[in-house]
Amino acid sequence: MPATHLKTIEQRLLWLSHWMIHNANHLRPKVDGIKIGGHQASCASMVSIMTALYFSALRPQDRVAVKPHAGPLFHAMQYLMGNITRDKLENFRGFGGVQSYPSRTKDVDDVDFSTGSVGLGVAITSFASIVQDYIATKSWGADLTPGRMIALMGDAEMDEGNIHEALQEGWKHDLRNTWWVIDYNRQSLDGVVREGLWNRIEKLFSAFGWDVVRVKYGALQRAAFTEPGGEALRQWIDSCPNALYSALTFSGGAEWRKRLLDDLGDQGEVSALIERRSDPELAALMENLGGNCVQTMADEFAAIGHDRPVCFLAYTVKGWGTPIAGHKDNHGGLMTKAQMAGWQAHMAVPEGQEWEPFAAVADPGGLRDFLSRVPFFAAGPRRHDTPRIDVPAMPAPEGGEVSTQAAFGKLLDDLARGDSELAQRIVTVSPDVTGTTGLGPWVNRRKLWARQARADLFRAQKIPSTAKWDFAPEGQHIELGIAEMNLFLQLAAAGLAGPLFGKRLLPVGTVYDPFVCRGLDALNYACYQDARFLIAGTPSGVTLAPEGGAHQSISTPLIGMAQDGLASFEPAFAAELAAIMGWSFDHMQREGEGTDPRTLLPDARGGAVYLRLTTRPIEQATLPPGFAQGAIDGAYWLRPPGPNCEVVIAYQGAIAPEAIAAAARIAQGRRDVAVLAVTSADRLHAGWMAAQGARRKGGRASCVAETLLAPLPRHCHLVTVIDGHPATLSWLGGVAGHRSIALGVEHFGQTGTIGDLHRHYGIDTDGIVAAVSAMTEGPILA
Repeated sequence: MPATHLKTIEQRLLWLSHWMIHNANHLRPKVDGIKIGGHQASCASMVSIMTALYFSALRPQDRVAVKPHAGPLFHAMQYLMGNITRDKLENFRGFGGVQSYPSRTKDVDDVDFSTGSVGLGVAITSFASIVQDYIATKSWGADLTPGRMIALMGDAEMDEGNIHEALQEGWKHDLRNTWWVIDYNRQSLDGVVREGLWNRIEKLFSAFGWDVVRVKYGALQRAAFTEPGGEALRQWIDSCPNALYSALTFSGGAEWRKRLLDDLGDQGEVSALIERRSDPELAALMENLGGNCVQTMADEFAAIGHDRPVCFLAYTVKGWGTPIAGHKDNHGGLMTKAQMAGWQAHMAVPEGQEWEPFAAVADPGGLRDFLSRVPFFAAGPRRHDTPRIDVPAMPAPEGGEVSTQAAFGKLLDDLARGDSELAQRIVTVSPDVTGTTGLGPWVNRRKLWARQARADLFRAQKIPSTAKWDFAPEGQHIELGIAEMNLFLQLAAAGLAGPLFGKRLLPVGTVYDPFVCRGLDALNYACYQDARFLIAGTPSGVTLAPEGGAHQSISTPLIGMAQDGLASFEPAFAAELAAIMGWSFDHMQREGEGTDPRTLLPDARGGAVYLRLTTRPIEQATLPPGFAQGAIDGAYWLRPPGPNCEVVIAYQGAIAPEAIAAAARIAQGRRDVAVLAVTSADRLHAGWMAAQGARRKGGRASCVAETLLAPLPRHCHLVTVIDGHPATLSWLGGVAGHRSIALGVEHFGQTGTIGDLHRHYGIDTDGIVAAVSAMTEGPILA
């Protein structure tokens, strides 16, 4: 019978997940002398839910974000199915073993969404559902078989603000095919959750149009409620405080009996109901909450026959079925060796067979046959391969003065005018700053996306406007509310469209550059699971002078350098940006291996891209031949050094006019001065670090930064300047051992003109010249 098999699987997963954690903490040799961890209790509370979901409810097209602390349970399930080897489990949380939390990029399991930073794995499922609907409305996505996007979450994750932000965004986009299953064990890391949280959760989800299914009682409890006296027992369970329920669970059947008889004993029907059960039977009854009853969960999942979003509020006992069930310290607690030995006997697992997938299984042949027919696993690995999309040439916008933000908008507008496959697969996203970040022309041509068409009422009323806000299924812009976490989660979901749905998207997002920091956790999360997207942070720096310190970014260049999986650029000129964007759309699609011997960068692997742009129009310089490759590599000589070069001014981004003007003034003093145009401190620095690493291992290597600076004499002085934190470029002096000084912005700005602020921070032309004078111990001009 399937019900029997589900119960057997549940017990096997319970044992294997706990033994994996026990082995890592108590049996495997310890190297660091610290606790390994692994959250046994959190796995136990989820085991019935995950068994019912994966082995009864799911189809291959469904996608799941597993609760982070249930990671061992997920790995145990893959092991039971033969998808990973025993050595991976034995090395849980060790180098080369299965990860602490499910990871798309680090685990060999069939992980759909990485989880770890609580709340983000939950929220991304709603954005993945939006992406799925987006694809289905396109002619090239009409053959998509829709799946459910499912998140398994702990009740404490409801404290995360991004959960609430995602709920609102989902409501705006008529969210469908999304299930969130809450492990309502009423315990968190530091204690027991507040009474009545379930009521708040239900009201919250109902307010945003979700169906709420409360799974409170298991089959044993529901049967007991039909007995004489059963209604009184149900009322007692409903009114019992969370802390007391947990404490009685940990104490066991005798304490349950004493408390129930003290509170309910009537020497009649209720007492008889209690007395008919032994202590173990009574404990099993009281701990048989809905989320700990595998058949109840399977039935509840099977009962959903619509595509509306559903929240399952599944009542569970944290640590269910183990000796540490219910204890308030069990979140990070572990069973002792003595407890594990007793529990092993209870679970009927013979000594020496702890790792055997089918140990203690009465009918292993029947179970194997059942597992071979489980729909979710029958199709094998579910990660799709998608063909590359050609990237046409992207000519630079023409014009005397232009900002990089305006050039960005023009490049996208040029793509929108055509009908290339690249243009069809671009989807743009912005958190209510579409018009002010350069996306307006693209949206006017390509429309906003919605499953149902909605006309622009202002246009219908013949009210003049530069924005054509038509919503349509064929639209290619997803407009979001003002929540940067949602922006990066939407970019992450769209950037995983290829492996998740077999349909490649090239997502492009825009955000005010200082507010990259507001969504940084979600940006890191997106990069960790190798989502592919392009994000333009614009406008940036104190060059956004009149907006003041609240809107001026300082640290974002350093974020671009430090963030793994993200290639960061800050071009000054439109031609540079055109070259970088063409490279970016190709880079977002790469999935190879190997390192470029010239740059020492792993570009074959591909990744996401960050553009730091500005609203400051600047005169477009005449760029030297071959600048495009230099712009992609990270730098090129705008003014090459002479044989006796005394000064190099290295700049990045919008400060280019000041750097160029300073070089011209210094050259009037008959000094040999060069100008290095840095477009990506990130890529330059990464190549330099790679070169040093290769040489430490005995190899021979040279990077782009070293090649550029090698011709400079040792007495040459280096001045770096950026409208951002000076540390971004300060390391350049160490590449070839040149004396250097770094100019930039270290403190919050204020309102004023660009000249006012550049002068205040010493990054104007006079400030650069003064820095050179100080370094060379003499005036620039006689």
